[in-house]
Amino acid sequence: MQHSQSATEAPPRVYPLDPPAEDPRFTLGLTFDVARLLESHGYPAITSGADLLELQMALFRYLYAETPRGDS
Repeated sequence: MQHSQSATEAPPRVYPLDPPAEDPRFTLGLTFDVARLLESHGYPAITSGADLLELQMALFRYLYAETPRGDS
């Protein structure tokens, strides 16, 4: 059996994605879920609106490229 990757080769990155016109998955609920997950791992609870906004912006920057991958 032939594999497309060697055992030591890392798979290609998936993120960031091309930025969509709209993405119904990217909601305030997603940000709240990530905030609760961080808290469940021992990080301080996010109680400030500014901290919640920063988390949402960080998620957006991680998930979506500033420009589509084909555009350099």
